[in-house]
Amino acid sequence: MKTITKLSAFSIAIVAIMLQFSGCKKSNDNNSNPPAGTVTDIEGNIYHTVTIGNQVWMVENLKVTKFIDGSTIPLVTDDTAWVGLTTPAYSWYNNDLKSNKELYGALYNWYAVNSGKLAPTGWHIPSEQELDTLLAYLGGHYLAGGKLKSIGTVDSQNGLWMSPNEGATNESGFTAYPGGYRVYSFSDISKKGNWWSSTSTSPLASAYLFYLSYYSQDAILAFAGQDLGLSVRCIKN
Repeated sequence: MKTITKLSAFSIAIVAIMLQFSGCKKSNDNNSNPPAGTVTDIEGNIYHTVTIGNQVWMVENLKVTKFIDGSTIPLVTDDTAWVGLTTPAYSWYNNDLKSNKELYGALYNWYAVNSGKLAPTGWHIPSEQELDTLLAYLGGHYLAGGKLKSIGTVDSQNGLWMSPNEGATNESGFTAYPGGYRVYSFSDISKKGNWWSSTSTSPLASAYLFYLSYYSQDAILAFAGQDLGLSVRCIKN
């Protein structure tokens, strides 16, 4: 069983379809699966990797600004222009590369994900089924969020999540940071992390994702409009 939620483009909030789901600072963050290797993207950005069950994941969010064929992904800073896009684009949260690139990576629309050229060679953007597998391995959506989130809180000065960062242990080694999202504006940094899947819900012009929040240890599988700017994690082929 699994939880699938339709998200509002304004708030990344739950508005529909709840189904039951069963089974289903870049430090090591006190986890039982420390990073085991690295992968480098076309621009030379280095990402650590971790094995979770039978899957190998990047430990950091993607930050590449070129596709694997060397072409440049358009950087779109204007909110109105962003909302009207049906082509690939990326941005930095609050259009602030210096503060947010290394910590949170880039925010990509789903058109960039769907290009098939975003992930490094030998890697790909996870499907909805692969996200399902990840959450099931970590005990189902009611527990998986805590095992995925980086530990600590902003007010304790040893983390990036807003207090209480409910249930966070990072025992998976995934080290999820709360990078927020973008649509009509930037929102929810320190409160939520949101990651695209490669699976669309066509013809609804939406796509699957999962998100984590500071106030819950749940990991919510959901779908939302393809114009959102969300974080991306890659999984090994």
